Amino acid sequence: MTSRNWVKLFMTTLLVGGLTTGVVGFIVRWNEFEPIFTSFDLLEILSVLIWLIGVGFIFSVLSQAGFFAYLTVHRFGLGIFKSHSLWNAVQVILILFVLFDLVYLRYNTFAEEGDSIWPYVGVAAFILVVGAAVAAMKVKMTSKEAFIPAVFFMVVVTTIEWVPVLRVNEESWVYLMIFPLLVCNAYQLLILQKLNKASQEQRQKVAKKPAK
Repeated sequence: MTSRNWVKLFMTTLLVGGLTTGVVGFIVRWNEFEPIFTSFDLLEILSVLIWLIGVGFIFSVLSQAGFFAYLTVHRFGLGIFKSHSLWNAVQVILILFVLFDLVYLRYNTFAEEGDSIWPYVGVAAFILVVGAAVAAMKVKMTSKEAFIPAVFFMVVVTTIEWVPVLRVNEESWVYLMIFPLLVCNAYQLLILQKLNKASQEQRQKVAKKPAK
């Protein structure tokens, strides 16, 4: 990918993260922000929105760091296991392991006596469903071999990026962070093919230009 398209990816993902967090923030923390809407305090609403967008920028940068790390790990994995099928099998095991930990560890750590395990299962299932849906879109854009790596990225990498708030387990922050991460990660995964194609076309145009 050309440096121009890397910058484009960075800036657009930054915008996606900021806007998503701005919207999600008002929804998941509505009880906290409702008074400023009922009083129609525009200055306060604007200041909160700017703060949420700033937080979204941080989430976006974290998402992009995870994406670039994933691209490196994916190449590294293919180099080690020498075949897509074997590397995919390893990724499936890691996906299952992360989903299990997302339920079991969180339930054991944070659940109080009498709490149901199903809300924890529901969160893991939601991430898996979103990951599978994004992976299905990725397959339509590329090939069926992209399905497992895409699910791996959407589940495993997103969960790793999510760890800072998972450790605190503050509900509003848990949901405030997960939605922007999923949106940013999905955006990067789905736009990558288009940017790679554009970069290739740009290189071909440069190569065809006659030397002066």
